[in-house]
Amino acid sequence: MTKWSIADIPSQAGRLAVVTGTGGLGYEAAFALAAAGAEVILAGRSESKGLDALRSILHQSPQATIAFELLDLACLKSIEAFANRMLERGRTIDVLLNNAGIMTPPDRRETADGFELQFGTNYLGHFALTARLITLLQGHRARVVTVSSLTHRLGGAIHFDDLQWTRKYQANAAYSQSKLANVLFALELQRRSDAGGWDLMSNAAHPGASTTDLIRNGAGSDTILKKLQARFVELIGHSPAAGALPILFAATSPDAAPMGYYGPSGLFELKSPVGPSVLSTKAKDAALAKRLWDVSEALTKVGWPH
Repeated sequence: MTKWSIADIPSQAGRLAVVTGTGGLGYEAAFALAAAGAEVILAGRSESKGLDALRSILHQSPQATIAFELLDLACLKSIEAFANRMLERGRTIDVLLNNAGIMTPPDRRETADGFELQFGTNYLGHFALTARLITLLQGHRARVVTVSSLTHRLGGAIHFDDLQWTRKYQANAAYSQSKLANVLFALELQRRSDAGGWDLMSNAAHPGASTTDLIRNGAGSDTILKKLQARFVELIGHSPAAGALPILFAATSPDAAPMGYYGPSGLFELKSPVGPSVLSTKAKDAALAKRLWDVSEALTKVGWPH
């Protein structure tokens, strides 16, 4: 694959993109899509941060068409309310970037619905969001890009016997589980689209080692360990703008494929040009993906087309 950059994004004029997460990767992806002509909805849980992001994007790109919408992925009622607003508008969605997330809070925390915070926010929230928006996505080859992580391969497993980590919480393992769940969802969504004729493209991407706000603004970010972790990523990684490139490739490039998985192609997939990335054996397990899907439907109480 030749080196791919922001300049290679095809015109997005006339297209509507929904991006979750107002900082870091979400901000950079929203900025690039808006600059390419898309109408962008930037969705996040903090109105003040969302409006700050909008002002910054409009300052750099005054012609951008972009709006902020309140969306807390750690709350199923907030997800339903956001989706209902989108459905009331009736506008088809051409790109959905399932990006927002939380990383390794040192103590176990729960979402509004009682899910472990990382599994509930990073994965179940996006599962429910996509389900509630499916009627606006299906039928016109919309793209759904779900952001995973290198950590999905680092001992990542789906702990069906304790999905919510109620017995022995391990922050890093819980994060890895949520990111494995994300890529399992991305691939299973494509399988179901193909089987059901939904006519959408689902793929996944990861940013490599990107110096986003995920570590610096996360719970427990004032600890020495988290500060060292953030500094290490700064040394070995690349900027949020560079980290967003694989996500933007998956969302816009004619060369991106259904069930593709993209990230940096450099050493250990930490940084440098966009390319295909390595999926773990578990990530490619269709039976595991189906089991997780069925459990997720029951937990979130959302339905999909049949």
